[in-house]
Amino acid sequence: MNWQPFIFGGLASVTAEFGTFPIDLTKTRLQIQGQVGDVAQARYRGMIHAFQVILREESVRALYNGIGPALLRQASYGTIKIGIYHSLKSRMGGGESLFGNAVSGMVAGTTASCIANPTDVLKVRMQAQRGGAAQSKSLVASFAEIYHQEGMRGLWRGVGPTAQRAAVVAGV
Repeated sequence: MNWQPFIFGGLASVTAEFGTFPIDLTKTRLQIQGQVGDVAQARYRGMIHAFQVILREESVRALYNGIGPALLRQASYGTIKIGIYHSLKSRMGGGESLFGNAVSGMVAGTTASCIANPTDVLKVRMQAQRGGAAQSKSLVASFAEIYHQEGMRGLWRGVGPTAQRAAVVAGV
């Protein structure tokens, strides 16, 4: 088995996550506004405004709330997805075919997203927290809190839609 796709896939995914994480955090904050706290008033008017408010009211560090589970997710998700994709393609003859590429991508994306789902749940929950609340808990403590409050189901919340999306994205 060739381990290079696994290793390089994980490294590339972690690098991309670190660079794009503030964008993902502001997207998450925009998506959940109105669901947490006061429903009547939107806190952010758009992506740039959210970025500015978070910087001004919370700090640069707040733009990276949840980076630990996000990096863990990308290390596992990217490693598994790209590694499985290349392994499946080589088992299917190694050539370029629409069918082979699509099936390899769909299986790889689905498998990787199912395995990495607990880190995705934790990342989104930490991104949703404002101020120092997300920064004060360790990764292990946050996982334990979800497990104790919601059980194993809590760690795999949303795995169905996440796997379906990953199958389509990776299969295309």
